[in-house]
Amino acid sequence: MRHSVDRRQFLAAAGGASAMARIGGGGLAGILASAQAPAYAQGTTIHWLRWNDFVPASDQLLRREIAQECQRALGIRLNVETVNANDIQARVTSAVQSGSGPDIFNVLNNWPQLYAQSAADVSDIAEEVAAAQGGFYEVAKAVAHDGRRWLAVPFSIVGNTFAYRKSWFEEVGYAEFPRTWEQFRDAGQKLKAKGRPLGQTLGQTFGDAPTFTYPLMWSFGGKEVEADGRTVVLNSPETVESVRFMTRLWRDACDEGGLAWDDSNNNRAFLSGTISATLNGASIYIESMRRPQSYLTDRGTPMKDDIRHGVMPAGPAGSFHFHLPFSNMMPAYSRNQDATRRFLRWIHSKDVFERWFVTQRGFSVGATTVWEQHPIWNEDPVMLPYRNAARVGRVPGYAGTSNAKAAEIVTKYVITNMYARAVQGIAPEQAVREAHAEVARIYAG
Repeated sequence: MRHSVDRRQFLAAAGGASAMARIGGGGLAGILASAQAPAYAQGTTIHWLRWNDFVPASDQLLRREIAQECQRALGIRLNVETVNANDIQARVTSAVQSGSGPDIFNVLNNWPQLYAQSAADVSDIAEEVAAAQGGFYEVAKAVAHDGRRWLAVPFSIVGNTFAYRKSWFEEVGYAEFPRTWEQFRDAGQKLKAKGRPLGQTLGQTFGDAPTFTYPLMWSFGGKEVEADGRTVVLNSPETVESVRFMTRLWRDACDEGGLAWDDSNNNRAFLSGTISATLNGASIYIESMRRPQSYLTDRGTPMKDDIRHGVMPAGPAGSFHFHLPFSNMMPAYSRNQDATRRFLRWIHSKDVFERWFVTQRGFSVGATTVWEQHPIWNEDPVMLPYRNAARVGRVPGYAGTSNAKAAEIVTKYVITNMYARAVQGIAPEQAVREAHAEVARIYAG
């Protein structure tokens, strides 16, 4: 279960120690040139907290091979701890308040903005990585840079598109994935009549809920604030219309149990054949390939051959995406600053990162643009929608910046709750008014 974190906790966490001074030059090149690992105090260990990856092979690689190589190359022991992604933020808040905990947090979304005063300055590392690898995507920079410095080093971006059953959509007249929301509702209504509804979480969970609700709002022309980052404009005819549409979509086309789903329930529902489509990363498809004899269609054929990926449908204002950026944040309290900086340079280096990237099989793309050219994209056309996903994303806080206030709204699920309350029976106008009031309180704080 996710632990809630209120604004007072955020502000208390933000009051941590300022970042320590940066170490001198050298980096990975200096390590390699010396032909030996640097001399650290015996038993130096770096504690890296991450999510439980939806691609298990990647976690296995980090714990085994990467950890062993880290000790050989850097003389550092690597402790990789993985937890449910919904629990990471509570761990960060607790650590910065107590002044002790992991040396690195692999954080999601725009969470680094919440801990700006407690995050060590990693600008030197981030700039080196960007220069060597074609620059960071704008969405990666937006969540990890506060306009003055890098609060974290962007690591990866999980692209979210719709996994859908190709044959089932064809049966109801859609040879291609629906291009508009009205087509999506039409297809879903016909599929639900066949006992094959769409599956979408509107629960308080980190990934699939906000990456659905924000783009839906944007596609109707709704937004949280104006470009000035101060004027709250959520309560607009465009936002209200998006909520009205969601109530129709939910009633006509969706599995209504999705209100209680987290980011794994929809995976299980899809792979069990109870839903026809769901917004997700590529983990459903990757799992179906990993165990082709376990996941079968109603005809007894491997489900992997019937899965395709479709982009977000368009509304009156267009089609938009919110893909999940991940960044490595080093808290200022860490007593292993020197070793942690060397590790960050090493794990983000092209040769080391590539090994992890390949195990992801396209589920995560790199935070830098160079990975678009990797040969992995030539292996499977079903994965191609993820190749350039990071170029077409937006981040919460639009049309303003993705700052701490925007991050607090994501964390409190204000936008997702707006839609969830409406599909449970609250009038769309009331749901929007209440969400607007909460957004206004956060921006005024």
